[in-house]
Amino acid sequence: MITRRHFIRSIGALSALGVSSAAYGVGVEPMLRLRVTRYHPMPRQWPADLPLKIAVIADIHACDPWMSLERIEGIVDRTNALNADLIVLLGDYVAGLHHVTRIIPSSEWARVLAGLKAPLGVHAVMGNHDYWVDRAVQQAGHGPTVAHRALETAGIPVYENDAVRLTKDGRSFWLAGLGDQLAFLPARRFRSTGRFGADDLTATLAKVTDDAPVILLAHEPNIAPRVPARVALQLSGHTHGGQVRLLGWSPAVPKQQGLRLAYGHVRLKCDVIISGGLGCSLMPVRVGVPPEIVEVTLGRAPVVA
Repeated sequence: MITRRHFIRSIGALSALGVSSAAYGVGVEPMLRLRVTRYHPMPRQWPADLPLKIAVIADIHACDPWMSLERIEGIVDRTNALNADLIVLLGDYVAGLHHVTRIIPSSEWARVLAGLKAPLGVHAVMGNHDYWVDRAVQQAGHGPTVAHRALETAGIPVYENDAVRLTKDGRSFWLAGLGDQLAFLPARRFRSTGRFGADDLTATLAKVTDDAPVILLAHEPNIAPRVPARVALQLSGHTHGGQVRLLGWSPAVPKQQGLRLAYGHVRLKCDVIISGGLGCSLMPVRVGVPPEIVEVTLGRAPVVA
């Protein structure tokens, strides 16, 4: 029989657990933890004898106190230490929270990101928040955004429905960057642009002019079911893994077209890797999906006898 004393103790224990979980979700996981998550997909479209290491940074959401310039500097140092061939930035550089002590200007966080170094360069796409905070772009119905201009001023090229041909060890591949799929706020959609996003997948892939393999950068993973098998790998962020991920389930990320494109490695016509990102949106909470830098290795390294 459960006595009144046992009942009160149980309620107290549950309350303490709730308080400690909340403290962890706000003060520890999003603020103090940083991991490197590694994937080694083997897309059939990618030559096995073309090794390529990619470092992926997504969803920084720069702001004080949650993602300070000092934290971004640490992320830059940790990313550089991976010695990747290529670094890609997947959008949402600006704050996604209202409860902040300072909005960090784009010029400041872009200057820190300019410290990223890789032999094949650093390449970026925009995210939805980068569009949403830019009132002039929302009014005009097209970019470039302030974040876009800040990155390019810092020497980092930004791809909006564009592609570039890169070469490693005498072998070529394409890096294609998609415009953001949720670029325009609901009040502006259709009224000013006749469309929801700034993305054009067909036009982007039309800029691939030979049969070299293709890597697609797309902030939101939602485009994945439409990406043709011509693409070897899609790299995305946006979801933050749901920010709360329980036993492999992200309840805040709904299914779309029967798929829950929330986090991790998914195989469709091409391989899709979705980063859990680094910052927070809406609420400064992460549970079960700590901030991460993603390292993707393609191909097999040659065996040295």
